[in-house]
Amino acid sequence: MHSRRTFLLQLIVSAGAPALLTSRALGENQPLPAQLAETDPVAMALGFKLDTTKVDAQKYPRHAADQQCIGCSLYQGKPAEALGPCLTVGGKLVPCAGWCTVFVKKP
Repeated sequence: MHSRRTFLLQLIVSAGAPALLTSRALGENQPLPAQLAETDPVAMALGFKLDTTKVDAQKYPRHAADQQCIGCSLYQGKPAEALGPCLTVGGKLVPCAGWCTVFVKKP
């Protein structure tokens, strides 16, 4: 059988749970993912460029000028934002005008 003290303690602890869960669900106090740099080893392996116009055409002949992260299926950013998370690089932020060899055109 539970005592009054145990009941009150559980009540106090559980009273704060909704606030904690709500702040987590709304994304408050969540650290932002890091921005991917061209010097990152993963970025270098993918031929990543912050700006699609800076891609070496001889090194990447399949690159097209209209290929940008914003038009890639793996890019998870919103159209109005300059940066967005990319699934290829573990959710790190990439610019919407960027490019890499894993580009997959959105349907």
